[in-house]
Amino acid sequence: MKGLKIIVLAKQVPDTRNVGKDAMKADGTVNRGALAAVFNPEDLNALEQALRLKEKYAGSTITMLTMGPGRAAELIREGLYHGIDNGILISDRKFAGSDTLATSYTLALAIKKLDFDVILAGRQAIDGDTAQVGPQVAEKLNIPQITYAEEIIEYKGKQIIVKRRLEKGIEIVSSSLPVLITVHSSAQACRPRNSKLFMKYKHAKTIVEVQDSSEDYIQLQKDRPYLTIQEISCRDLNPEDKYLGLTGSPTKVKKIENVVFKAKESKVLTSDNKDIESMMKELLANHTIG
Repeated sequence: MKGLKIIVLAKQVPDTRNVGKDAMKADGTVNRGALAAVFNPEDLNALEQALRLKEKYAGSTITMLTMGPGRAAELIREGLYHGIDNGILISDRKFAGSDTLATSYTLALAIKKLDFDVILAGRQAIDGDTAQVGPQVAEKLNIPQITYAEEIIEYKGKQIIVKRRLEKGIEIVSSSLPVLITVHSSAQACRPRNSKLFMKYKHAKTIVEVQDSSEDYIQLQKDRPYLTIQEISCRDLNPEDKYLGLTGSPTKVKKIENVVFKAKESKVLTSDNKDIESMMKELLANHTIG
């Protein structure tokens, strides 16, 4: 049985655990420069499923695609530390402000240039929680999709069998290839970095990163071509500009609100039975319990 050609879609997202007053720009887009950037959690679940397929089926390869500014190359490096074979950064100023529709359009154009059997992505990103990009990419590629995947059970012939995690149980489904699968947070967590791979790829950079660096990595990349992370821009995809960035994004964020939970009055209880009885009556009266 031939190995699988796997694509993993990953996104660098703002850390929504630390949203402040500067988190939103005047045009309704997220001010990503004001927030720390992290690897989208469910994309890590998708990466683990890809790594398991690679281990199980000899000859399989993994290519990671991420769309974002130059700093998003950090996701490719992280993927290399875990065991992917290569990665591609899709980066251009014209992509700025993309909503799910514009993002899926751009990703689909990039994927069409690659040979693939399975596309894996996280169910949703923590900065939008829409769960739309994966399904939209599948629609634009005109391929089957399986959502809410918890485990890829088996690849057999031209069929792949997947366990889905639903609200009220699980479901086992199969699909022909090629297929796009979005992975649920209940799937196996991603393994730690491989120390040998970290040492091998820690200097992996895009050409733009090499040009912007104060250190000389040019000769290093000539000696070790695997350290060059591929970067593609708008001109490589030949898109229609009306579908890109803010122009191609009908979704607009009205506002971001940081909700802070504050403690109300506290009450100190002694071990006296009367205190405990009084508290129980109060909790019953305001329907906190009972």
